[in-house]
Amino acid sequence: MHWLERNLSTVAAAVATLGAALVPSLALAWGADGHRLVAEESQQLLAPAARAEVDRLLALEPGATLMSISTWADETRAPGTAAWHYVNLPRDGNCTYSAPRDCADGACVVGAIEHEEAVLASKAPDAERLVALKYVVHFVGDVDQPLHAGYADDKGGNTYQVQFDGRGTNLHSVWDSGLIRTWPGGLDALRAAVAAKLVKDGDAATPEQWAEESCRIVAAPGFYPSGHVLDAAYVERMDPVVVDRLAAGARRLAAVLNTTLGAH
Repeated sequence: MHWLERNLSTVAAAVATLGAALVPSLALAWGADGHRLVAEESQQLLAPAARAEVDRLLALEPGATLMSISTWADETRAPGTAAWHYVNLPRDGNCTYSAPRDCADGACVVGAIEHEEAVLASKAPDAERLVALKYVVHFVGDVDQPLHAGYADDKGGNTYQVQFDGRGTNLHSVWDSGLIRTWPGGLDALRAAVAAKLVKDGDAATPEQWAEESCRIVAAPGFYPSGHVLDAAYVERMDPVVVDRLAAGARRLAAVLNTTLGAH
């Protein structure tokens, strides 16, 4: 994929919208397009029982779909939930998650997924389970955006300033939406690329593992661009990562829903 193919004016709009975010709690992982894509592609992998229960819960809100609820957690931002969208891991190259150190009182994306999974699988009232479904759909997308399992010292890349399309922004903003919204061929082309990656043997099974996997991407040489400039080589190197992480989110969301809803 070539840098010159990208719609640079779209990049400018995307990063300007999100560039003011200073902390991960204000960031919209993947942006609306990415979250909806994860939710849409996950539906292909839902077992019949899970799909039926998803549809039954969604029917509580006429017109709701798995895609439409995927951005609810960002749009609502209930008090006390900001830290549920990310987890900070030590900048030591190991990317090893420790709940007592990294997720006190369950207040991180790993703990949030685990808690909302439990509610969704429970016999709680349907209204509560629908809220849990909304959170699960969103947070599984969050944890697979690499910078939502990054480092506290740069607030998940929010304070790491970069040049993108000749403009100043931050790395988190570019990963949230810039790389998706400027995809060559648009969302249809990106959707096709993600669909081709949905099946994978031996996928990581737990939110803890998903966060560690995202962190390892952030920790890898070259993730933080040399000279703080996102050039053509960086974009071409990271495009496959975007596809892999979106596909991982879709696979993992389907796996969670199949497990938690299969018995209802």
